[in-house]
Amino acid sequence: MKILKLIVSILLSVALGLVFIYSGYSKLFPIETFEFTFVDIGIANWYTAPVIARILISLEFFIGVLLIANYNLRKFTLPFTIGLLLFFILYLSVQIAIGGNNGNCGCFGESIRMTPLQGILKNIAMITIGVLLYILSNGWKLKYNALFTNLLAITITCVPFIFNPIDYAYTSNNLDEKVGYPLELNLLFEPSDTSKVEIPSIELRKNKHVLSFLSLTCQHCRVAAKKIRLIKRNNPDLPFYFILNGDKSNYKEFIEDTKATNIPSSFCLGKSFVQLSSAHLPRIYFIDNGMVIKKVDYYELNQYIIENWIKTGNPN
Repeated sequence: MKILKLIVSILLSVALGLVFIYSGYSKLFPIETFEFTFVDIGIANWYTAPVIARILISLEFFIGVLLIANYNLRKFTLPFTIGLLLFFILYLSVQIAIGGNNGNCGCFGESIRMTPLQGILKNIAMITIGVLLYILSNGWKLKYNALFTNLLAITITCVPFIFNPIDYAYTSNNLDEKVGYPLELNLLFEPSDTSKVEIPSIELRKNKHVLSFLSLTCQHCRVAAKKIRLIKRNNPDLPFYFILNGDKSNYKEFIEDTKATNIPSSFCLGKSFVQLSSAHLPRIYFIDNGMVIKKVDYYELNQYIIENWIKTGNPN
């Protein structure tokens, strides 16, 4: 009986540890979606969110390793594990309170899509396993050197920062491309085929606009849309506009995922979209009276730079 309990506890501990490690890894690439959630619920800004996201991922890695190693389960690892899961339940509850039970909770990044409520139920199931493990296990009779354990914690904490480092000075390759030229916006406002091009609801040929060309099914385009939604929410006066491409049947799922209902948009299909955006998406332009002033990608897109550009005309 004791052997059976030991085997079951080992299997449960290893399985739970692997779930934590996979959960952390799946959030790491792309990490931006996870970062945005902390801005969304108001506990971080654009500079602190990347740090918070990586620290929480490192905690998942650390707990995963401790569970697999069966380190000091009753006194440390399981209380730590259950505490983190309770934090995630609280965090997902705030998500539901703010935005409803819509979109992807981000529990497993973009690899396994779950609603916030499904994420809460998943965490409750993991807590149940943790409690069962607490009852079954007295811990393996292995001793770990305290110095080794501390070094392991420090090393694991550094992992997300090493494999996906924060770069506040990130510069897009798009900046090497030509700017200061007129964008052929007449392709949108005077289309040869109105079945493929919707005339924008906003006059984009005048004044300043941040114009984003997105595909409904492009993962990076969805990350861009999520970030733009948050920037627009923080400052509703910023002039964003989406030019969308793809099967219109995917629009509902795109909006449910990105929640970007606060951004005006229109569709552009066929050659006109490629002529305006090129083949690399997402494509984001700073437009001033129809002239391309700057090109950025979603990672480089910065609320404070846009605000400064609108105010002073300096896009850098």
